[in-house]
Amino acid sequence: SYGYIAGRFDIADVALDLKHWCAGFGSKVRFVRDRVERIDFENRSVICQTERVGYDTLIIATGARTNFFSFIRGLREHSYGVKSLERSFGLRQAFEKRIYQKLTGEKIDREGDLHIVIGGAGLSGVEIAAEMAHTLKRYEKVLGTHAKNITISLIDAADTILPGLDPYLIDISYKRLASLGVGIRTATFIDAVEERRIHFKTGDSIPYDFMIFTGGIQATPLLETIDAPKNRIGQLVVDRFLQLPGIESVYAIGDCTELRDKEGNLLPPTAQTAEKAAAYVAKRIQKISDDANEPFDASIDGLFIALGGSYAAGVLFNKIRVEGYLAYLLKKAITRSYRLGLELKVNTGYRNRARKRRGGERPFSPF
Repeated sequence: SYGYIAGRFDIADVALDLKHWCAGFGSKVRFVRDRVERIDFENRSVICQTERVGYDTLIIATGARTNFFSFIRGLREHSYGVKSLERSFGLRQAFEKRIYQKLTGEKIDREGDLHIVIGGAGLSGVEIAAEMAHTLKRYEKVLGTHAKNITISLIDAADTILPGLDPYLIDISYKRLASLGVGIRTATFIDAVEERRIHFKTGDSIPYDFMIFTGGIQATPLLETIDAPKNRIGQLVVDRFLQLPGIESVYAIGDCTELRDKEGNLLPPTAQTAEKAAAYVAKRIQKISDDANEPFDASIDGLFIALGGSYAAGVLFNKIRVEGYLAYLLKKAITRSYRLGLELKVNTGYRNRARKRRGGERPFSPF
């Protein structure tokens, strides 16, 4: 999402057609586009707005949404989240419009500097700040002195950016953000967000034009209807086999779940963790591996942070540390390999549906 918000990537780089992706698996997968209202565990069925879908085994993977903390007045109303493609799209449009106004000299509702504030200096916040700052560096070629009046601030209540991550990544990120001109305020608590102004617990305030909030996640509304153990942000708490305690044949994976390793350490809500959980559950359901009888255990093989343009930093297997262009190439290769698998399946699905249409058959999906 960081590259899309900053204008580096297009919508095709961050989204795909789920209908065609599912069609890529042939008749083994049926795609249903509907809103789930609740789950009837007793009768093993998912109740949607337009139909009831029965199941033998259920996997809950509803993801998460931005946690706009209710104790920060005005946060939800005046900031953009990044978990929703719709909000990211809205931010990108607004940001590019303001850049256009700067370029053309068009009168705007607030004269002076353009100030972008990012609340939350975790992985998402740091990557967005770095990419947007790098984008502004490129804009200097067309905006000239106007670009120097555009500033970015990264704010977090923690004592450091990237809290809990490897000190090496923290140090490299601090240096990179400073070189890009990003202002950093840690140990700073936001009290309220008004239109064009942010107020802090200390009593001071700063003006802003765009507020991006990446300070946390919370579970989706569907999970509120499920009577099962949950943590403080509404994520499902599963057993060692990723099953809901006391509910037969129901698993939960991804950001909607609190995932831990075999020692009980909390795992970060990353794509890598979600993929490992998905692979584990698939093996358990199919009983194709002896490992499926063992409790879920996953560790983070590596972590890369995109730090604007062709620059990144990463740690592999807690031993190998890389930064700069090499880290960027490694991160790009990993992302591309993941994306390639999705694209191949989407293209297969597209061809399958096209063949059925030419043959006069009903398209694969009922929609």
